Amino acid sequence: MVKGENKLHISSMPGRHGPGPLSRLLPPVIGSMLDFETLDGKRALRIYITGDTLIYKDLKHIPRRYPDIDLALLHLGGTTIFGLVVTMDGKQGVEAVRLIHPHEAIPIHFNDYNVFKSPLEDFKQAIASADLEHRVRYLNHGDTYVFGIPVVGHSERKKE
Repeated sequence: MVKGENKLHISSMPGRHGPGPLSRLLPPVIGSMLDFETLDGKRALRIYITGDTLIYKDLKHIPRRYPDIDLALLHLGGTTIFGLVVTMDGKQGVEAVRLIHPHEAIPIHFNDYNVFKSPLEDFKQAIASADLEHRVRYLNHGDTYVFGIPVVGHSERKKE
């Protein structure tokens, strides 16, 4: 998709909405990668949206294929069915931050339904215990998050 002097590439990412055989009974899910580029092909911004996935082995391919993720939007909430977690809870949210390694992460979707069993506070505590608070931004419903587009190319960006 091209708009003005920018391009947007949207790629589907792996996702699984439940553990083991339960995943076959639940609706399929995917995540999304949004790559914003200039018309000359220079990447300006990369955003990963997890979708309602759990952490599972296929997600490890994401940072290999898409390094330097600027922002990750993490679908949390810890929905449980028959005592099994089918959407990321606070602990899995921390695993996602470690695995995907975004420059910043924003938890979303954690209180949209009454079936969620893992409140945002679970994620906040797990992030603090993991010493990853510097990577996370918290928004309230209706808040707007304004982010800057990196000035230097991603190949020149310093790693933390």
